[in-house]
Amino acid sequence: MRVHVEKSGSGSSLVFLHGVGSSSETWRSVMDQLSDRFTVAALDLLGHGQSPTPEDPSLYTRDLALDDIDALINELGDDPVLVGHSLGGYLALAHAATRRNKARGIVVLNTGPGFRDPEKREAWNERSRRNAHRFGVPVQAAELNLQHDSVVMENLATLDVPTLVLAGSADRPEYAGAGQYMARKMPNCSFQLIQDGEHAMHEESHAEEIAELLSAFVSKLS
Repeated sequence: MRVHVEKSGSGSSLVFLHGVGSSSETWRSVMDQLSDRFTVAALDLLGHGQSPTPEDPSLYTRDLALDDIDALINELGDDPVLVGHSLGGYLALAHAATRRNKARGIVVLNTGPGFRDPEKREAWNERSRRNAHRFGVPVQAAELNLQHDSVVMENLATLDVPTLVLAGSADRPEYAGAGQYMARKMPNCSFQLIQDGEHAMHEESHAEEIAELLSAFVSKLS
């Protein structure tokens, strides 16, 4: 694999995906609480954490990141539940939209399905490039956060993988709005607002709650 992976536990697999400027460590508290019941695995996206940081911007694309997720899934040897935060949530949705029947379920936190409007996508991309230094990553690594199509939006209505969308009430309200939108559009999706949850609510303040929600979600999957 071209990226670093943290893995522990045994049982059915949960694959954790972090946001831009973060790493697999963002999931440490949640993973520690679940490793007695599941195989928990988290990767560091290229340019993040312990993964390499090549200079070539063309290596930092959504589709190559999805290939990295595929490589981890192949290594685990079963159909996992994908759990993603922010950019990681978008990648989980994009993986399900482009690789049907590879994931048993999806759980996303404080994320959205992208933009159908090309002007809105470009505005998002400009902000991502401009704010790379705020994310704490080289500008080429911020390319992972860019969106060049509307593949998730175009597939929401037929994306029937069991999905749980979580948003924090203390985060930016557009994440709750995006979650409610996905719950309306996706045939097998539910939305839950986490009271007082901030953008990285899974790291400490709500780690136990998130872990229990994940466990309950997986237990209902066939």
